[in-house]
Amino acid sequence: MAGLRVLLVDADPQGSLSQGFFGSAFVEALTGEETLAACFAESSAWRSFANLPLPTGLERLDLICANHTLAEFNVPTPERTESQQFAIHQLLAEMTAYDVVLIDCPPNLYQCSWNAMLAADQVVIPVPPEDFGTQGLRLVHQGIEQASHLNPRLQLLGHLVTRCDSRLVIHQQYQSKLRQLFGAGVLDTVIPEAVAFKVSLACRQPVSQYSPRSLAARLTAQLSHEILQRATGTTLAAMA
Repeated sequence: MAGLRVLLVDADPQGSLSQGFFGSAFVEALTGEETLAACFAESSAWRSFANLPLPTGLERLDLICANHTLAEFNVPTPERTESQQFAIHQLLAEMTAYDVVLIDCPPNLYQCSWNAMLAADQVVIPVPPEDFGTQGLRLVHQGIEQASHLNPRLQLLGHLVTRCDSRLVIHQQYQSKLRQLFGAGVLDTVIPEAVAFKVSLACRQPVSQYSPRSLAARLTAQLSHEILQRATGTTLAAMA
């Protein structure tokens, strides 16, 4: 909406991001050659990936899809598949038409997340303010540190408190604890559980399009500004 050309990369074999735009029937019918799985295939070194990004129907926003065909490549020991570690990095080297690339990762540190970290400049860690959401942070931090040896550009941009219910005392306490532990390493924006997110997803639209005046849309815009400010030192308004 600020005029930047954005590429979304779905690196999760569940394909939730892809289904959010195109629906499950379309996404599950895609072949591996039409999804992110193509860059992990043995033939990837001899092909172009220019046709992988699909227009989402929203101006300046394209998406590289994922589905079940990616699952076979998301192995738990990515360091043992050395030839594939930079598959996403090599893919993105072709995507020069975009100002911003956002990679959606699965909730594990297998091949797809490892690949994403070797291709990225910054990492945002979504953290639900509950036990199961915070227990794995140490391993994620270790993964970022290990990946930075192969990708010196990589930095932790921050932790994003998400799916928060401010009415719950336990959520308030966990959010407070996160800020005590990581200080400025926790983003100021907090994303709540909101009906607008769920309804806009069912309607296959970003919340900023479906319900632009909702709190969910306002917080999403605020999050975009904050991430870009932290990542580049400038604002969306300055870049537009």
